[in-house]
Amino acid sequence: MKVTVYSALAFERSLLQHANAGRHQLQLQDNHLDATTVAQAEGSLAVSVFAADDVSAPILEQLWALGVRYVLVRAAGTDNVDLAAAHRLGLRVANVPDYSPHAIAEHAVMLMLALCRHLRQADQQLRANYFRLDQLIGFDLHGKTVGIVGVGRIGAVLARILHGFGCRLLGVDIAPNEELRQRYDLAYVTLPELCAQADIISIHTPLTAETHHLIGEQTLASMKRGVLLVNTGRGGVLDTAAALRALDSGQLGYLGLDVYEAEKTLFFGDHTSEKLHDHVFASLLSYPNVLITGHQGYLTREALTHIAEAVVASLDAWAENKPSAHEL
Repeated sequence: MKVTVYSALAFERSLLQHANAGRHQLQLQDNHLDATTVAQAEGSLAVSVFAADDVSAPILEQLWALGVRYVLVRAAGTDNVDLAAAHRLGLRVANVPDYSPHAIAEHAVMLMLALCRHLRQADQQLRANYFRLDQLIGFDLHGKTVGIVGVGRIGAVLARILHGFGCRLLGVDIAPNEELRQRYDLAYVTLPELCAQADIISIHTPLTAETHHLIGEQTLASMKRGVLLVNTGRGGVLDTAAALRALDSGQLGYLGLDVYEAEKTLFFGDHTSEKLHDHVFASLLSYPNVLITGHQGYLTREALTHIAEAVVASLDAWAENKPSAHEL
């Protein structure tokens, strides 16, 4: 099967080729999928896309006209794919839902620890030969109440990790997990209850029409003053402008982000020779109590290997006219 792989990042290419082992004809493209690059899929039966690619209805219609019949998302989130349009056209879509929940859960904990122990400021001070500790007083995770918004695969792993730290756990999810409740004392509550009680909040819900800006002005105002908020889910779940106002007022004490709602124009690219035109993002970078990583939560050898293997497994299934294990 000929496959056009959009947004093929340098570090994943060898893993994709190794997993493929010559079974499919992979056409690896640096470019994102959009209206200017969709023609590159001509002659391919499948395309593989990533988070920054445009897989809206007009693009899907063009892909169908070019002969594409399969769309494979190299991620769990599919908010950039118009699934209704894909199904209407007859395009079959699959994702990689569980490549490594440990990678992202551990990254969330890393952001929590780095923020609560002021590691960004500590590193800057040490490099400037300033060894005073006055501004670096942190707090223990042990004994804190942590709210997990979206207790799916990643949220469940996070609950297990934080239980080991001795945290009290709260969760918000449409499908409560009884095992987590029994083994880790995770209490399922409403979002307002979670916001009122949690010292730390970690976002792991997918981005949908219902969750867009789920964490906004009112939600932030209902949180404990000085709360530590981490988002490793999807950028659009957090209203960034509202978060900036909450940082200014002190309502939001710490903010850790691995995702950003306007990240498509920034992340995964080299912009060192350019002036940063995103003033909201520039503002975020100016706060000492904000720590941002560029959508690297999934970036472990284990996760990347699993993604590559899952991509090829779906292609194998489709080539044999069978459904993919992760077909949507």
